[in-house]
Amino acid sequence: MIEIIPAIDLIDGRCVRLSQGDYERCTQYKALPEEMVKMYADAGIRRVHVVDLDGAKAAVPRNLHVLERMASLGVAAIEWGGGLKSDEALRDAFNAGADYAIAGSIAVKSPATMQRWLSAYGGDRVILGADLRQGKVSVNGWLEDSSLTIDDVIGEFLPHGLTQVICTDISKDGMLSGPHTELYTDLQSRYPSLIFTVSGGISSMDDIIRLNSLALPRVIVGKAIYENRISLRDIESFITRS
Repeated sequence: MIEIIPAIDLIDGRCVRLSQGDYERCTQYKALPEEMVKMYADAGIRRVHVVDLDGAKAAVPRNLHVLERMASLGVAAIEWGGGLKSDEALRDAFNAGADYAIAGSIAVKSPATMQRWLSAYGGDRVILGADLRQGKVSVNGWLEDSSLTIDDVIGEFLPHGLTQVICTDISKDGMLSGPHTELYTDLQSRYPSLIFTVSGGISSMDDIIRLNSLALPRVIVGKAIYENRISLRDIESFITRS
């Protein structure tokens, strides 16, 4: 069964969503991050995806106090990304309660650091975050595009213990237009040893059901939940049936 992973994006300690990674197209929501984690856990969710957008922009974590509050609940595992660009930042995130760390920009800009993290913490805790725009990996909170493809980045770290990849199609993110399904089925078929997480474009439970039928292992859902296109009851029912 596909694992549903709700997304929480943070700016100034509040839950927000961006459209296509644009900080100028930002919607803020009323619920506190820790309230969202509790609601998700009550619906049967066991992992939550959290991105510190302030940290991504500043190149250093900015919302670790929020991470501490979410993790202290002890109801769901937290995979945390945004601003993790130094050994100190990674340690701080783990010390604040992150169960998993998402390494995105650092993997592109300092492959040796990513290799060291995989060696020190293992592929079970360090996840490659690859955000794609027109086939190239984007970095620094989606503000800068690199010349690398997803295959370039995976090829760099596969020999060093990489096991998990969150691949976000930026063109789909926050647009509620459906995921780029072919991208993920192609990646999963070509790299069967890796666990890929679908990210970007989920608009309804039908999208999740289709991804599940294609045997894709994980999916991140963000705006569709906030905009009530997918309810917590829908998620709970899906988890219970499956």
